[in-house]
Amino acid sequence: MLCVVYPHMTAIGGDLFALIWPAGAQEPIGLAGAGRSGSLASWQALRNRGLSRMPEAGSLTVTVPGTVEAWGRLLERFGSLGFAPLLAPAASVARDGFLVTPGLAQALVESSLLLGGDAESARLLPPLRSGMLLRNQDLAESLAAIGRSGFNDFYRGAIAGRIVGALERRGGVLTAEDLAQHRSAWVRPVAFRYRDLVVYEMPPPTQGLAAVGLIRRLEAAAQAPPLVYVQALQRARDAVYPLRDSYITDPDFSPTPEAPFLDLEARGWGPGEELLEGDTIYLCTADEHGNVVSLIQSLAGTFGSGIVAEGTGVLLQNRGSYFSLEPSHVNRLEPRKRTMHTLIPALAGREGSCWAAFGTMGADGQPQIQAQVWHNLADHGLSAQEAVARPRVRVAPGGQQLWLEADHPAARQLLRSGAAGVQVLPPRSSQLGHAQALVRGADSGWQGGADPRADGSVVEV
Repeated sequence: MLCVVYPHMTAIGGDLFALIWPAGAQEPIGLAGAGRSGSLASWQALRNRGLSRMPEAGSLTVTVPGTVEAWGRLLERFGSLGFAPLLAPAASVARDGFLVTPGLAQALVESSLLLGGDAESARLLPPLRSGMLLRNQDLAESLAAIGRSGFNDFYRGAIAGRIVGALERRGGVLTAEDLAQHRSAWVRPVAFRYRDLVVYEMPPPTQGLAAVGLIRRLEAAAQAPPLVYVQALQRARDAVYPLRDSYITDPDFSPTPEAPFLDLEARGWGPGEELLEGDTIYLCTADEHGNVVSLIQSLAGTFGSGIVAEGTGVLLQNRGSYFSLEPSHVNRLEPRKRTMHTLIPALAGREGSCWAAFGTMGADGQPQIQAQVWHNLADHGLSAQEAVARPRVRVAPGGQQLWLEADHPAARQLLRSGAAGVQVLPPRSSQLGHAQALVRGADSGWQGGADPRADGSVVEV
């Protein structure tokens, strides 16, 4: 449903990562639903086109969409229903239309140049005011087709053909074989002990190890005064993000050492790269049987590549913009490669059972936001709702500015100190992420927290 009503933040043309703690299991398992670059993609090929760095949008940034296949793998292993009944409500809303929210209306206006540069995107996603009706009949038909035949049609059938055709017309580098060969990967999460808890993060190609590095480095300052914690976060970020940018990529191409992220004294070199800001959705859920899911999916940038494949209604991601065209870079663009990924769902366990699920949108800032939510839960003992609502800070992409919300308890001290690069944002700013969390209470029941910065909510059914 979010792929229908939140097209600026996610779509079936994007990627998905999930951590699942099955009922009765001693630990979770991860699913990496990241698509690969096209077989015609390489740093040499793009440099031959006159590029010195990856574009931020357009056909050259489109990687294979991983979301639909990942849904299928989750259903095969853990689901109780097939695709058809699950996709039917979303298909109905896409067909009949929905009321545009203020956030989507703002995104449509702000991205009007991107969307207006592609005829199909301009037709389906015009600038609209809040409260107006938005329909996507083509997307409704694509969802119905997936419901009938599973993900095969999306990767090897009519939908795949239309996606490949749309990209070929726009000079893209994906082929029909690239879509047909796509597979998600079941992976073992990265795990580390935090007092009497165990935190689980996604392994590479995600930046999960960056979250590990931040949480470990901030443990000593977790209960310090707000200003001390902010300064510790800045130092930890400056140590960990360059490690991320130096080591993390597709593990099929280059293994990533865990030791530097776990070593509290290890530091990377350089300021850390300025990654493209984007939008994402995160959700977590638990059922009556004891299964818990922490899930995140995204198009990378707002409205992704800005390309909708004709006849499908499918907005395609621009995840390839994260690749480097520098031949010596570990994350250089190569054929059929997964780029370093910002998406990082998280879980935590105690004595072999799930204790918490948490995560956030926020692109480059996800590890920083996640660390603050974690310390609110594990060190300050806050409820799930308080943990995600508390004012936050974030070192901006590139490392030169510190963003903090105006109601943060360290804001006044930082402004009075005259520290360079401090930018105060309004309370509940989306630049500080949309976090959600579930925490098991003393009665073994679950309490949920929905970030007031977002449109989400806690729902019990």
